[in-house]
Amino acid sequence: MLRPLYNWTMAKAAHPHAEWYLAALSFMDGGLFPFPPHPLLGLMCLAEPKKAVRFALITTIASVLGGLLGYTIGHFLYDTLGGQLLGALGLTESFPKAACYLRAYGWQIIVFKAATPIPFLLISLTAGFINFPLGLFIAASLASRAVIFVTIGILFRIFGAPIKAFIDKYLVWLTLALVALLVGGYVAFAMLSGEGHKTSDKCDGATIVVAAR
Repeated sequence: MLRPLYNWTMAKAAHPHAEWYLAALSFMDGGLFPFPPHPLLGLMCLAEPKKAVRFALITTIASVLGGLLGYTIGHFLYDTLGGQLLGALGLTESFPKAACYLRAYGWQIIVFKAATPIPFLLISLTAGFINFPLGLFIAASLASRAVIFVTIGILFRIFGAPIKAFIDKYLVWLTLALVALLVGGYVAFAMLSGEGHKTSDKCDGATIVVAAR
């Protein structure tokens, strides 16, 4: 069952309109729905390694543009749309913590969130709500998105063919390893998020967000 699904997905990843799908998914991840574009990006790079860097740049730019949409919603439409969006996605309780961390750490939390399961949508919407400096938000978002996406693109551009042969041979074992890694990463993040210095403790208990206008 896994092999036919893999072959079908690889065929779709090489579709002529795949770049538009990737851009749309990346845009939505930043401003509408927290569904990371990493899997589609990886499959498209795997299907066409020579275009891997191009795919990575598309993902980066579209994601940042989506982040600007999230920022706009948080800044201008939080009462009519932003709050409902967070509620529908189960992120309402995370909103005060995100605002606290953004105010405490600034651009650093945007850049380094790329290595965590924190949804980019939560960061972008919160940044708009607290009136985080727009230029700094764009620069930090570009750095955050490029760190992971462009790295993926470069690796696939250099090692694409050998990686594809390896995945074709060990697909089942790699899938199991990926699932274990994702589960372990979320567990580790949940455990670590409860520890740290005073700022972390203060943010863990944050329940109210005051808009900066």
